[in-house]
Amino acid sequence: MNISVICVGKLKEKYYADACAEFLKRLSRYAQVRMLEVADEKAPENMSEAQKEQVKDAEGARILEKIRPGDYVIAMDLRGEELTSEETAAFLQARMNEGRSDIAFLIGGSLGLSRAVLRRADTSLCFGKNTFSHQIFRLMLLEQIYRCFKILHHEPYHK
Repeated sequence: MNISVICVGKLKEKYYADACAEFLKRLSRYAQVRMLEVADEKAPENMSEAQKEQVKDAEGARILEKIRPGDYVIAMDLRGEELTSEETAAFLQARMNEGRSDIAFLIGGSLGLSRAVLRRADTSLCFGKNTFSHQIFRLMLLEQIYRCFKILHHEPYHK
């Protein structure tokens, strides 16, 4: 399986980068996982709705450029479906059973994902209604993908 995590912005703190690198290393025995970062737009406080849409559109265009034609696209979005770890593992297994071996997870910027990106997505998932920093969310997503593979291989980790 080939997994892309396409996200807006860069990891700034070394400890987040180190933690993400650790999960990428752990995942390497199960799948080819690549982290692709696209530049974020400046989003000052007190922007109008139109300005917010412009920011999301600019970031969204960069995300769309990174998606490969055959990718099964999963948008990480607050309006997405909430799944347990077991359900997420079963979801990934179902994609593999369908022959969908190229999966792209999309993480938007501070304002979320553009309409164009959400339209391109095959589905949307949500990790709950809480707000997380983009750096922490990347780490959480990698950890959940790792947990899914451990579940699918009936290996200890998930309790």
